[in-house]
Amino acid sequence: MENEISILEENTIRSKIHFIRGQQVMLDFDLAEIYGYETRRFNEQVKNNQERFDEDFRFQLTKDEFDNLNLMSKISTSSWGGTRKLPYAFTEQGIYMLMTVIKGELAVTQSKLLIRTFKEMKHFIQNNSHVFAELDNIRKHLLESDKKIDELFSLMDKYNIKDEQGIYFQGQIFDAYAKFESFIAQAKKEIILIDNYVDLSILQRLTKKKNGVNVTIYTAPKTKLTAQDIQTFNAQYPTLSLKYTTKAHDRFLIIDQTIMYHIGASLKDLGKKLFAFSILDGAYIPMILGNI
Repeated sequence: MENEISILEENTIRSKIHFIRGQQVMLDFDLAEIYGYETRRFNEQVKNNQERFDEDFRFQLTKDEFDNLNLMSKISTSSWGGTRKLPYAFTEQGIYMLMTVIKGELAVTQSKLLIRTFKEMKHFIQNNSHVFAELDNIRKHLLESDKKIDELFSLMDKYNIKDEQGIYFQGQIFDAYAKFESFIAQAKKEIILIDNYVDLSILQRLTKKKNGVNVTIYTAPKTKLTAQDIQTFNAQYPTLSLKYTTKAHDRFLIIDQTIMYHIGASLKDLGKKLFAFSILDGAYIPMILGNI
């Protein structure tokens, strides 16, 4: 019977060694199984010799540490009986001290096995320290990526195109242009922009439109855009038409003839000074287009 237990543990004992608080440890219920004890009886043996097990030899896991080990399913079927308390972890020194507490022929056999296994694990960690360093680096990058993903979702909420109105203060240039681009991105067929002051920066923002969406810009005759600018834009992002008007003062952005934004600043100057935007009733769209 003792040989069967020894062979079993030799094949599985490595999986019972955990890395907690910067050191290799084994948990009380695993050690109890190795030594042929019920967990309760095993801990009684330790408690009777409590003066031998200082904090650096044995410590109780926190709930977070225990949850991170994902061992609940195992424990529910183990010999860990009685009140479901958080398990104790034994460090390498604590396991050596156990050898002075747990007696019997099986205890001697298993203690030798534990010593050899910890020695092998220590050599493995030392010989592969660069691997563990790289894994730690990957873990840190994953944590940073998770943080960036959370920030991205926050930004997505911030730039929700369902917002019907908003105010941007001086200096919020990135935020204002991100909002404008979210308006552009929702168009499926057509974008109409009415703005007396249009330059190449506006064409750059319009590149965010979906393929196949046509753009018409109504602007003042003194616009800085040239025929060459329009031709260059259309070569890659067709199709944009430039029309001139002197009848409009405010800025309007019309999406698919259904949504109309009233924007309080020229689109080339978003965020440079305090401005606001709002969505107007779509019923005004025909009137606006009929008077420019």
